Amino acid sequence: MKVNGEQIQLEETLSLKTFLDNAGYTSGRIAVERNGDIVPKNSYEKVLLSDADTLEIVHFVGGG
Repeated sequence: MKVNGEQIQLEETLSLKTFLDNAGYTSGRIAVERNGDIVPKNSYEKVLLSDADTLEIVHFVGGG
């Protein structure tokens, strides 16, 4: 699977939510694109990842 341009190997099938939690992401401050489509936050538990997926994860930063 490719995440933000970096190739990683999945050890097992994971939900997107589990992957994000394990990687230390806070779901309230990110947006996730999977294979070119934005994933709604309420779908993170339902989306199962595979090695063929490409994820782009964007962090929102506060400030001004």
